[in-house]
This record gives sequence, structure tokens and C-alpha cells, in this order.
Amino acid sequence: MDKKVISIINQKGGVGKTTTVINLAAGLSMKGKKILVIDLDPQGNATTGLGLSNTASSDTTIYSVLNGNKQISEVIQKTSFENLNLITSNVDLSGLEVETAGDSRRAFKLKDELASILNDSRASYDYILIDCPPSLSLLTIMALVASDALVVPLQTEFFALEGLTQLMKTIERIKNNLNPELSIRGILLTMYDRRNKLSGEVEKEARNYFKEKVYQSVVPRNVRLSEAPSHGVPVLIYDKACPGSKSYFSFTEEFLNQDKPVESAA
Repeated sequence: MDKKVISIINQKGGVGKTTTVINLAAGLSMKGKKILVIDLDPQGNATTGLGLSNTASSDTTIYSVLNGNKQISEVIQKTSFENLNLITSNVDLSGLEVETAGDSRRAFKLKDELASILNDSRASYDYILIDCPPSLSLLTIMALVASDALVVPLQTEFFALEGLTQLMKTIERIKNNLNPELSIRGILLTMYDRRNKLSGEVEKEARNYFKEKVYQSVVPRNVRLSEAPSHGVPVLIYDKACPGSKSYFSFTEEFLNQDKPVESAA
């Protein structure tokens, strides 16, 4: 299983990226998988959503790794959830682009740092999940260069697919120039509202266009999903039985099944 590093990405904000990172991480860790989440968003929502502080000293965040002050192994923190570690983020990360302007290798910094974990048998994670910022900035480029595959949360609303074409162009550019192995693992439909005709239309369009790349699990609009982060816990733990949790549990299953060896028809 070498497709370990997965970025959750969409340059639009408010599409359920961080919610997806937190709950996929929780779902996988409940299944006994060892998970590292890297919060690469200066807003630090994945950090607080997993119960850690996004106002702590920058020395312990991903920022101090990307600016060359720390090794990645020095900033990995435990969360209160079994099998789930986190590298936190804070607002200082937003200054990285300006500060590293003179560094021609900067797009590779995260990839280079991650290599040390990926090659260290003691720090063996089953998956490393990266929460990307809602922009196509240097941080997102760093994530794309470091990733094996991408999960794209797509909110089922008007203009969702237009935003996606821009992302696809960026992904193609990165594949051609910096990371030929990069692939889209899947597209997760989020904020689905059964009463809204538009949700159904966007779903149909997405499935027509991306075919089997679109996960069968669909994440509904669900108040518990938006409440959970303020309590610093994934919704899968906050309220196991709510519709949001059920969809993330089934998404976790689908995600894992993608890595099952295909049974040969012998």
C-alpha cells in the first residue's frame, strides 16, 4: 500500500474539506489504521476540530517545518483519539509564501520532509491526510507535490463544477511538471440536500462527468456536522448516529475498499 499521502483539496472554501479530513481520519483510526493529519490551512480548523490549539507557539506547527526550523518528526502531536496523530497549523503559516520567495525548491519542501517519515519504519502510518487551504496558493502546491492522490469534496450547489475545472487544470500542471504520479482518488459530494432539486442535478452531472470517481456515499447537510468541531471532536464521536456520521462511516468503508487488492478472476 504505497498510495499513502492523500490531500483533501478544493480551492473553494466552505465545501466540507476540513470536516472530511477530521472524520475520515477518525473513521480510519477507529478501524485500527494509524493516521497522521497535517493541517496545512493557516486557519487551523483541523487542529481545533481534533481538540488541539491553533494559537500555540509556531515552533510546534507545520510552519516551523516548512520554514526549515524543525524536523517533521519533532512537531507530530498526539490527539486524544487512538491511532490519530496531528501536525498543527496556525495563522503564521500564511506568511510562508513571502518568506520562502527566494527558495527555488520550496514547492518540494513538504515532500522532502515527509520522505523522512515515509522511510522510517518506526513511524509507520497507514495514511497521511493533508488538509489544504481553500486557495491555489504555495501551500496547496506543496500538498499536491507531496501527495500520492487527492480526495475532492464537492458541494452540491450551483457553480460547484465550474470551480472544479480550475482545480483540474492546476492538477494537470502539477502532474506534468512536478508530480507525474498524482491521481484523483475520488470525489465526495457534500452538503447534499434531498429537498433541493439542485443537489440532485449537481450529483447527476458529477457522476456523468467523473463516472466511478464519485463516491457512492454522499454527505448531507447536517447540523451535527457543523456543531462537532466547536467541541473539538469528530462528528463520528460527537454523535455516532446522526446522518452526517453515517455518511462518513460509509465513506470510510469506501475509501478503505479502494486499497483492497482486486480479486483476480482466476
